[in-house]
Amino acid sequence: MEAIRLHKVVEKDGEIVATGLPCKKGQRVELIMLIEPSTTPQQPYLTAHQLLNSELIGLWKDREDIADSGIYARQLRSGKR
Repeated sequence: MEAIRLHKVVEKDGEIVATGLPCKKGQRVELIMLIEPSTTPQQPYLTAHQLLNSELIGLWKDREDIADSGIYARQLRSGKR
């Protein structure tokens, strides 16, 4: 049995369109659909006020191995440490 993997985004509720398949009229096929979990964040984003009052601001202030937290954060994002 030949397997074909397609990744599609549902554009209309309840419908998925697949074209260009190597199938002939009258040929029997089996479709198995695996629905990916939603990428919507489970928790709402913090407001600016909530962020300022969280423990995230100043998290690295007492670290002796980090002289400039801005530079350190940019290095982390770029993969250069």
